[in-house]
Amino acid sequence: MNNIDVSLKGKNIILIGFMGVGKTTVGKLVAKKLQREFIDVDEEIEKEFGMPVSEIFNKLGEKAFREKEKSLIFSLCNQKNKVLSPGGGSFLQEEIRNVSLSTSIVIFLDLSFEGWKDRLDLILDSRPVLKGKSVKEMEELFNNRQEIYSNHHLKVVTDNMNVDVIANQIINKLSDLM
Repeated sequence: MNNIDVSLKGKNIILIGFMGVGKTTVGKLVAKKLQREFIDVDEEIEKEFGMPVSEIFNKLGEKAFREKEKSLIFSLCNQKNKVLSPGGGSFLQEEIRNVSLSTSIVIFLDLSFEGWKDRLDLILDSRPVLKGKSVKEMEELFNNRQEIYSNHHLKVVTDNMNVDVIANQIINKLSDLM
């Protein structure tokens, strides 16, 4: 955990975690409860390019996607009172980690691999990074990414919890920062 001094006043809230852990679902509810604007970074990139992430990866390449992701997150981190849901791979970029941790409150949604695997049917088609991978390869990717998610201000374990409980836990943890 990153123990830098943060306070909620005006700061954005950024939800991080592996793809499919619920960042968007939880983020929308947290934003509603806190009366903030919710922004799904991948959806914004899709709007800008006029195509889904999988098509961006196929036609323009991951590099083009990551560059757009970085510029958008930098821009959003300079704003206030937003709840952001970046893609699961965004924190692979050190610059994104640094700007997020220094300007916003970063919350890690921690879901076990077993809990994540139960969601696989819901997310497989929309995640280009998972295409053609075996479950063992997905588990390796999942485990490799856990280290980058250790850079956060708060962590919420989400296994076997519904979205309302998770959102309330986040709000309670945020109120402890004030």
